[in-house]
Amino acid sequence: MATASVAFKSREDHRKQMELEEARKAGLAPAEVDEDGKEINPHIPQYMSSAPWYLNAERPSLKHQRKWKSDPNYTKSWYDRGTKIFQADKYRKGACENCGAMTHSTKTCMERPRKLGARWTGKSIAPDEKIETFELDYDGKRDRWNGYDAASYKHVIERYEARDEARKKYLKDQQLKKLEEKNNQNEDGVSDDEDNEDVLKVDEAKVDESKQMDFAKVEKRVRTTGGGSTGTVRNLRIREDTAKYLLNLDVNSAHYDPKTRSMREDPVPDTDPNEKFYAGDNQNRVSGQALEFKQLNIHAWEAFDKGQDVHMQAAPSQAELLYRNFKINKEKLKSQTKDTIMEKYGNAATEEALPRELLLGQSEREVEYDRAGRIIKGQETSLPKSKYEEDVYINNHTSVWGSWWKDHQWGYKCCQQTVRNSYCTGAAGIEAAEAAADLMKANIARKEANEDMLAPAQEKKLAAWGSEVPEDLDLDEEKLVEALKKEDERRREEKDERKRKYNLKWNDDVTPEEMEAYRMKRVHHDDPMKDFLN
Repeated sequence: MATASVAFKSREDHRKQMELEEARKAGLAPAEVDEDGKEINPHIPQYMSSAPWYLNAERPSLKHQRKWKSDPNYTKSWYDRGTKIFQADKYRKGACENCGAMTHSTKTCMERPRKLGARWTGKSIAPDEKIETFELDYDGKRDRWNGYDAASYKHVIERYEARDEARKKYLKDQQLKKLEEKNNQNEDGVSDDEDNEDVLKVDEAKVDESKQMDFAKVEKRVRTTGGGSTGTVRNLRIREDTAKYLLNLDVNSAHYDPKTRSMREDPVPDTDPNEKFYAGDNQNRVSGQALEFKQLNIHAWEAFDKGQDVHMQAAPSQAELLYRNFKINKEKLKSQTKDTIMEKYGNAATEEALPRELLLGQSEREVEYDRAGRIIKGQETSLPKSKYEEDVYINNHTSVWGSWWKDHQWGYKCCQQTVRNSYCTGAAGIEAAEAAADLMKANIARKEANEDMLAPAQEKKLAAWGSEVPEDLDLDEEKLVEALKKEDERRREEKDERKRKYNLKWNDDVTPEEMEAYRMKRVHHDDPMKDFLN
């Protein structure tokens, strides 16, 4: 069977093989030998000693467990990285058409594509690379320094040494120059302070310390299996300065977060701003480029809301260009508005004196009048004109609308009408209006006189029953009060049916007092004040 680890002809062969292995383990049978004649340990499991079916092994062996793919070409030797062997003077057939080297084709050429290749120009033929045929083993393939020449780093060391020598020479020249200036000042009788001597000294330790760029580097792992991708976090605080959490030891002072090393508020707000070097992390958010970046984000949001296709994260360059153009246009518009206002009204900050008539509100122009008020000498001051039309009369009126006022109403003075755009009736209209007013007053007086002549009993009957008044109507006030109370209870029961009793007794006899109570409590649907009765 090809699917098993070892192919057996039948179940009987398999059973015999198992019995033989048990006997060998017990020491009753000799050990089995492999293809090379070596004995196989009987205690080795069958799945290790049995060869896979695709190797077509006739008997068990351990040969398949060894490194059977051995190649003598694998080596750990170093190769010459980037070594050139030969450089031709002219183009050769079959060489790279771009650079002219024979060791690679045009498709795999690593040089910059030329406008005209070496095949057509025949110039600047690149040398051939050294090609080695041996194969590297596992370690050789993964050796990152394989083929590296340490002598190629020599020019880098020489460049840095030359820079250090030039720096030392420059510092020495500066020191000598300052010493000469000091000697000259002393000869002239000018005395300097002792503090200037410290300035002249060159602290070599500071020079050496400036080279150490990573003196405060902290390695931190972020987002990897062991904690993250290795990144560099620099501690920018100078070690001699006081830590921010030690500036104010008061418990109620600014909060310090040790995880993020942040303190947003100012720990010492009462200190002079010129003396403190730290004013909280929020100070950095409202100053410098942080404030400009915040304004740029706000402008991008507002522009997107107004319909422009701009996004700060998707296209930051476009957003910054739009914001820059916006500021330029805003300044232009502001200056243009300023110039327009100054051109129209003038500028009080200039040295030019204002005209006297504008400064004092008067002029020295002389105008002379006679006894009748006519102008004899000079010219009368013209009144300022309004933008509205003046002295325009419509519909035969001789006065404008609003020239007459009476009883909180505007009207025309010529006809005393309070309806705007009406036709003028003149004096006849005034007389007709006065006659109508007198007639209305007479009617009101006559109506009041008729109401006063009504008898008290008749008034009572009309108030109680309206137009249908019985002849012998006499109401008892106590019964009327009780009827009003019963009417209120009945109306409450009708309003809320849950309060209605189970057994009801109906009485068809209605007394005049109950009728009067019903009339008094009745809601008139055509009454505009019906909603305010209750």
